Amino acid sequence: MQTAVLDEVGLSEKEFRLISGLVYKHCGINLHDGKKELVRARLAKRLRLCGFTSFAEYINYVLKDTSGSEFSSLVDCLSTNLTSFFREAQHFDFLRTTLLPQLMERKRRRQSCRLRAWSAGCSSGEEPYTIAIVLLEAVEGQGRWDTKVLATDISTAILEKAKQGLYDEQRIAPLSAMQRASFLTARRAAGRKVFEVSDRLRSTVVFRYLNLMADWPVKGPLDFIFCRNVMIYFDKPTQQRLISRYYDLLDSGGVLFTGHSESLTGIDHAFKYIQPTIYMKP
Repeated sequence: MQTAVLDEVGLSEKEFRLISGLVYKHCGINLHDGKKELVRARLAKRLRLCGFTSFAEYINYVLKDTSGSEFSSLVDCLSTNLTSFFREAQHFDFLRTTLLPQLMERKRRRQSCRLRAWSAGCSSGEEPYTIAIVLLEAVEGQGRWDTKVLATDISTAILEKAKQGLYDEQRIAPLSAMQRASFLTARRAAGRKVFEVSDRLRSTVVFRYLNLMADWPVKGPLDFIFCRNVMIYFDKPTQQRLISRYYDLLDSGGVLFTGHSESLTGIDHAFKYIQPTIYMKP
């Protein structure tokens, strides 16, 4: 009975403004008026789980929790984590056929064997693991290469899932039979068949918590950055700051990949346009 009643509890305009203001100040996510029902529905589940009977009661608890743990859970609830292996495949095609061959040749001339990438907003891990697969395939038989992918997200819960590296058959469907054999191991977990990422992938990807609005303990220069379907949650001033920081972190010739519904239109930047959602630092 309590669940049914709670589902019907409304989120007042004042409560919505307070929540959206807190989230924007902390991590730059812009919860505009059109997101009010989404916020209500997602937080209602959290209220049920924690035993709160009203949004006012829950908000009061979040504000008094000096550890920040519950605010982190609130952000987890509101974060959308939709991803898959080789999602937006044109990016990985460009990486494999164009960027990496050019990049590796440039590195050889510099007598460098270091390849560094960043998956910003890595969600449940499919994106950084896919990047790692493409990198490892590219350097196979090409001598010794030092390859690392930094994978960050603001959701602590989704990071834990990513670190586990366990995926069902539907999630790994885009991988070829050869890629499955090389980078995954089938096993059973909780009574179902899952695929676990190999030690080769685990040793290539480094997962870290990171709030894009805070300081970045990221050492550059980076060769390329994936920040896809992240900026859609930010307003233009926040996007502007983010793009400038990415630019500064990239090496000359480094590339920024954005999501298919994102562009740098209306943002002042020095990137060179390569093709839709792909931008290079000159």
